[in-house]
Amino acid sequence: MTSAMMGSRILAALAEVRDPELDEPITTLGFVASASVSDEGAAEVHLRLPTYFCAPNFAYLMVADAYDSVSALDDVCRTTVILDDHFASDAINDGVAARAGFVRSFEGEAVDELDSLRADFLRKAVMAGTDQVCRTLNLPPVELAGLRLGNLSESAALDRLRRRRRELGLPAGDDAHLLIDPATGAPIGASDVPLHLRKARLTRTSLDANTGICRGMLRHRYNTDGQGEVALP
Repeated sequence: MTSAMMGSRILAALAEVRDPELDEPITTLGFVASASVSDEGAAEVHLRLPTYFCAPNFAYLMVADAYDSVSALDDVCRTTVILDDHFASDAINDGVAARAGFVRSFEGEAVDELDSLRADFLRKAVMAGTDQVCRTLNLPPVELAGLRLGNLSESAALDRLRRRRRELGLPAGDDAHLLIDPATGAPIGASDVPLHLRKARLTRTSLDANTGICRGMLRHRYNTDGQGEVALP
């Protein structure tokens, strides 16, 4: 396989890595500064973030996920993921390279791994995805409460919602209710639908706003439009 073909596979792998807070791929957000691969299969990825002080736990998740995603490719023999221009770059880069985990990477500062944080963001993604799907529906609460995923026409928004629910271990098959509590998977009753939809709309609006802010900061920091400008050799 040529290095150009491998480069494309690496970018496809990185497209599966999301900013945990924004629930958007790091490629489309412009967080991948460069990605290269040698003829021998050694991959090197450089990541960048909108500010020097982006939360280190969020940054660690993205660097670790990028490492895992690229390392899983059959023809990659060695993976190096480097976070540039961040106050905790050394701790994050060294910790991910050593597969040390977040606590050992930030020894004396971190007390827990990031599984619960990841789950919190996935629950927000489920709520935001619920809003995306429900925006296209014009149904009263009692009908929405009884609606199953299999009753809906297939769409990118529905597919995304199913995937986020699966990642959380929530019901995502055709028989699953559209409206569920993302913490428990329990269906939402008709009387609670209006409040649930307001929470979903607020979550989606917040994610959209934060995404716009991050794109703007990245644009000003790196003189880029923040739209996935990835450099390949």
